Amino acid sequence: MADETTTTAPKTDAAGDMAQAALNAAEQAVAGLSSGLGLATADGAKPLNLPNFSASLSPNKQKAIELLSNVNLNVKIELGRTRMLIEDVLQLNEGSVVELDKLAGDPVDIYVNDRHIARGEVLVLNDNFCVRISEVLQSVGEVAATTAKPA
Repeated sequence: MADETTTTAPKTDAAGDMAQAALNAAEQAVAGLSSGLGLATADGAKPLNLPNFSASLSPNKQKAIELLSNVNLNVKIELGRTRMLIEDVLQLNEGSVVELDKLAGDPVDIYVNDRHIARGEVLVLNDNFCVRISEVLQSVGEVAATTAKPA
């Protein structure tokens, strides 16, 4: 099962252009900082030492990041997957059990805008399900740099 939150963007081109410019500026700022962060590993969580963003960013970049503060993202938590025949899907009803490909206690996958960004563990807090992030995956640029073979 996945929890999704989706909103639609404004229809005006100017707002879309401003949002895209803010997103590009934020991605550049994050890309420059990502190599120096102490991200958690699969072995266990460790504190994340974040730099002081306001001190290192120019006023234009600060405004660009502030534009992103109210942007909604589609976040999905994937507990597992399965393959079923249409006949079996049509027979599902209340109380049916669907077996997934993951064991209880295995890490769940976290997707933001359909991009796999992290893994975590499912917790119950005050009768609500929660996910604690235990591993942040490398970005696409870092993966390409580590897998590139020297000429």
